[in-house]
Amino acid sequence: MSPSTVLDVEMNGYDAEKLAMLLRLLPPAPPGWVEAAQQLPAAREAIESIGARAEADAAYRARVLADLEAALEAEGFEPSPAALAALRGRLLTD
Repeated sequence: MSPSTVLDVEMNGYDAEKLAMLLRLLPPAPPGWVEAAQQLPAAREAIESIGARAEADAAYRARVLADLEAALEAEGFEPSPAALAALRGRLLTD
């Protein structure tokens, strides 16, 4: 099946109202998940900013690769394991 193929999917008797009611029954997301989701745009922006500067400046790139944590902190972002992995991946794929 090609990606452009349109599928006709039947929803097994669950309409939008029923799905909305079922979703309301779920417990709220844990605060840590909410906080992590709220930080994603800032993390992506910081990683992209560092990556763009590293592409343009070899000395800056070397400093960042030597201390990824400091590079993220300088952008005002907490160097979580996920952010460090994303930054490392961004720099090593250039």
